[in-house]
Amino acid sequence: MYLFYTPDIETSHFLSEEESAHCVRVLRYDRGDEILLTDGRGTTYHARITNPHPRHCEFEILSQEKQEKTHNIYLHVAIAPTKNIERLEWMVEKCTEIGVDEITPLLCRFSERKNLRIDRLEKIILSAAKQSLTPYLPKLNELTDFATLVEMYGGEAVKRLDGKAGCLDKYIAHCYKDEKRELKDALRKGRDVLILIGPEGDFSEQEVELAIKEGFVPVGLGRSRLRTETAGVVACHTAVLLNED
Repeated sequence: MYLFYTPDIETSHFLSEEESAHCVRVLRYDRGDEILLTDGRGTTYHARITNPHPRHCEFEILSQEKQEKTHNIYLHVAIAPTKNIERLEWMVEKCTEIGVDEITPLLCRFSERKNLRIDRLEKIILSAAKQSLTPYLPKLNELTDFATLVEMYGGEAVKRLDGKAGCLDKYIAHCYKDEKRELKDALRKGRDVLILIGPEGDFSEQEVELAIKEGFVPVGLGRSRLRTETAGVVACHTAVLLNED
């Protein structure tokens, strides 16, 4: 069954114009057909179409179910956009399917791309969530300066990002031959994760030093030298796999 996104379902029982067109014109759903909806915050709704209008399709809710995430942490990946935007889009798509909770594009010293179409990335996230039947829609932030983000999450004690009990573990993945652990060994179960992934030219040494000073743990992602977008997917999958319920 196809999944439709309805963020305002608590106050409105109409699909958006875009979702209505896809439901009625493309998929040919009609009055009385049953559909699956999500608010993007973990709840899925089983509904029936009452008015199959191609611009504002109306439905009635038959039942609803709050679904738990597949992992018990909040996962935030901050990554420098790739020069080839299609590679970043691929990474965003795959991390959404895996279960990332938040993505922040990073502006670093060696970044080759310094502007982004956030609206396009949001559409890719939505499409990936719907295709994989994921009821949780990741948060996407604006392009953020590296130092700004590091200092925002700096210090010794940072509370969990979802407000629950626990702490946030912070990592920076880089390719320098400094002393560092592998992410798979450094991760601790049940703790929120923020991991920084650098651009094609890696983080600068000064950026790595600043992150470590602010409490980020330097890590590697295996023996192979990975592309930026691959590193983002590997980091995401490693954290989710360790914390699957």
